[in-house]
Amino acid sequence: MILDTIRSPADLRRLSDDELATLAEEIRTFIVESVAVTGGHLGSNLGAVELTLAVHRVFDSPRDIVLWDTGHQAYVHKLVTGRMSRFPQLRQDGGLSGYPSRAESDHDWVENSHASTILSYAHGISTALALDDDPAQHDRRVVAVIGDGSMTGGMAYEALNNLGHSGRRVVIILNDNGRSYAPTISRLSEGLSRLRLNPSYVRQKERLEAAIRRVPGVGEHLDRARKGLETALREVLEPIAFFEALGVRYTGPIDGHDIAGLERALRDAAEFDGPIVVHVLTTKGLGYGPAEDDDEKHLHDVPVFDPATGPLRATDTPLTYTEAFTNALLQAAERDPKLVAITAAMPGPTGLLKCQERFPARIIDVGIAEQHAVTMAAGLAMGGMHPVVAVYSTFLTRAFDQTMYDVGLHGQKVVFCLDRAGITGDDGPSHHGVLDMAYLQKVPGMTIFAPSSAQELERMFDDALRLVDGPVAIRYPKGAARQVSPDEVGSGLRARRVRDGRDVCILAVGKLVEAAEEAALLLEREGVSATVWDARVVKPLDPAMLDDAARHPFVVTVEDGFRTGGIGMSMADAIAELDQHRESPPVLVLGVPDRFIPQAKPAVILARLGLDGPGIAASTLKALRSATSVDA
Repeated sequence: MILDTIRSPADLRRLSDDELATLAEEIRTFIVESVAVTGGHLGSNLGAVELTLAVHRVFDSPRDIVLWDTGHQAYVHKLVTGRMSRFPQLRQDGGLSGYPSRAESDHDWVENSHASTILSYAHGISTALALDDDPAQHDRRVVAVIGDGSMTGGMAYEALNNLGHSGRRVVIILNDNGRSYAPTISRLSEGLSRLRLNPSYVRQKERLEAAIRRVPGVGEHLDRARKGLETALREVLEPIAFFEALGVRYTGPIDGHDIAGLERALRDAAEFDGPIVVHVLTTKGLGYGPAEDDDEKHLHDVPVFDPATGPLRATDTPLTYTEAFTNALLQAAERDPKLVAITAAMPGPTGLLKCQERFPARIIDVGIAEQHAVTMAAGLAMGGMHPVVAVYSTFLTRAFDQTMYDVGLHGQKVVFCLDRAGITGDDGPSHHGVLDMAYLQKVPGMTIFAPSSAQELERMFDDALRLVDGPVAIRYPKGAARQVSPDEVGSGLRARRVRDGRDVCILAVGKLVEAAEEAALLLEREGVSATVWDARVVKPLDPAMLDDAARHPFVVTVEDGFRTGGIGMSMADAIAELDQHRESPPVLVLGVPDRFIPQAKPAVILARLGLDGPGIAASTLKALRSATSVDA
């Protein structure tokens, strides 16, 4: 097998055209079989096989700097840079990252798994090379591979504008797999908009169309031909106008599965003294039928599957928190014609597809543009609508300024539904949703719900729409949702006491309520009686819960967000302020440490952090014994 002989990009340069074609087939088979075992990103990598081979045959990595946006299309890059043997541990605990990783290889520069950033990195790196005192650095080339989806993000436009202005030498490979390759509404394309909207141009176009349709017998056929020509010209001319208006040269489109053609284009682009876009057309999922036919990106990030049948959509798996949100959103949208949901290029993963089918006009996908999504939601609220922003917790960090000042400062009723909150697992440090509570509690007027079950999520979504004025966040974890009976569901802004005890009071947040209950049982075996509260609403905190906690000799707070500056510290402060004349109990704050958490299964990570049942019990016992010895 040719793939077995590839240890570095240099090995690719000795291969013939026929050998390259064989290698491409072997790589596709290898990726499908590997991802079937470990899970991972499938379609994006299958579509980038020939493109990656051409890049590494033309450019000399790592001397030439190859940057990937988004990093989930870099599996082929990992294979040809000597990491084939590590693929059995792809996205596993201690194994190969699902994204570029500086710790893994000198060929990896940016550990990016948030989209639309790579052109800004390229601008910075190319500027650094140009300003270096060593002339040898000036000949190094910078190559940035960016997908058409990432081109919907505002950072990409900002970087293009600055690259064009600076004239820095960067080869931008636009990997266009048919979703969208350029903005359609933007000041960056206003030159084209002016032409389309120019009254003289519009009148002439209308006269031509009418004249063609009046031609006896053939008018209809000529009109169809005119439309085809117009479409073809638009595809050829609009990318050129868009990029070159910014000072960025454009070439393409080029067949992204023709290695020889790609190499010719890239060699020519490498000689250009300035920024240049090489527009490459690829087919996402090429070579694997289930991935090629994936219209809704179900095979973008897949679990373990059988390669013979492809990933199957499970029908008998436990209800997830995302599905519970979907159910709640559908019911609310049926009742409220003013409800509008917004997503940043993730209608499927955030649970909006069913609602999109039922209410297509009220589900808005803004592309990878979280900042715009949040401020747009503020505008919708100002206009009398009831906006819901469905987004991964980790991606809302990209729009904190807009959340604070565009929504919060204006007191607008926007409901943020934060999927994948807490420790998420396989995608590593950039995808853990551990920041949301720490920063959202700083937004004045913000209400934050943290459901501990599917039933709580559905109740909280309804309460958020009905009971709360101003911004609201509901944060919930990835995966199967806990199922509870109706008497285990709270309501309104009140916390819920789960268990009564006398020695210690555990205040638990969201998913960790179940772990706190387990800890209470373990503590009971050690002769420690524990009260457990499901905080439910972490801002504002329920005074009744705080008052009850303050009456215990010891308090423990538990959250799956950052400990420093998090909810537990706010709870401790609130308890201390309850009664200045009464001595406050000591408070042990348990949470995620302020470091980047590597990939592993969520349960494994939580156990390592001491945030599972045994870990909470052990920390509590240790603190209690320490306090007892001090008192003695």
